Amino acid sequence: MTAETSQTLDRGVRVLKLLADAERGLTVTELAARLEVNRTVVYRLLATLEQHGLVRRDVGGRARVGLGVLRLSHRVHPLLREAALPALRSLAEDLGATAHLTLVDGAEALVVAVVEPTWTDFHVAYRTGVRHALAENAAGRAILQARATGYGQPRPEPEWVTGSAEERSGANSVAAPLRGLIGIEGSVGVLMLGGTTPERVGPRVVEAALEVSEALR
Repeated sequence: MTAETSQTLDRGVRVLKLLADAERGLTVTELAARLEVNRTVVYRLLATLEQHGLVRRDVGGRARVGLGVLRLSHRVHPLLREAALPALRSLAEDLGATAHLTLVDGAEALVVAVVEPTWTDFHVAYRTGVRHALAENAAGRAILQARATGYGQPRPEPEWVTGSAEERSGANSVAAPLRGLIGIEGSVGVLMLGGTTPERVGPRVVEAALEVSEALR
C-alpha cells in the first residue's frame, strides 16, 4: 500500500474479487484467511458491502456477490460501446458487412454494439440487446475458444470462428475474441448476406478485435 491508497477500499475490492471467483460463496473465516486479516475486519467489510447491495449472505452465512454488482456492470456497457465504435465502423465500411461487439453477461452472450455499413444496397440488420447462448453462433464460440486456449497457450489457427447461414441470424458470420483484457470476455464479429465468405474477412475481423481490445485497456 502507498500513501495515496486506501487500505479499507483495497480490502473491499479484494473481497468482491474473491467472491466473484467463488461459485459457492465464501465464509467469513475463509475470507479472513485469504485476506490475512481477523474476522472482525471481514465482518465490517461485508456489512458495508451489503448496505450497497454488492454482497449478500445466505442462511448458512456464506457471502456471495450481490445484485448491485450487476447494476454497476450494466452502466459499463455504454462506455465499452463508445470505445469500440471507431474500430467497428472501420470494419463495417471496409467489408460492407454489419459489425458487432458481443460481451459475456452472466452465462449468456450479449450484443452491446452494432454498426451497419453505409454504402451497401443490402446488408444484414442486427440490434443491440440480443442475447444468446455462447455456443449458439460464431460470436459466442469465439469467446469459448479464447477460454479454452487461455492467454498462456498458443493461439489457434485460424484465430477466427465462422458460422453458416443456418444459424440464428440467418447470415454468414465471422468472429474473433477480444484478447488481453482483465474481467472482460467478448468478441468482435461481422454478419454478411449468404454466399462465399471472402478470404480476407477472417484476418480483418481479427485485426478489428485487436483494435477493440487496445481501446478497452
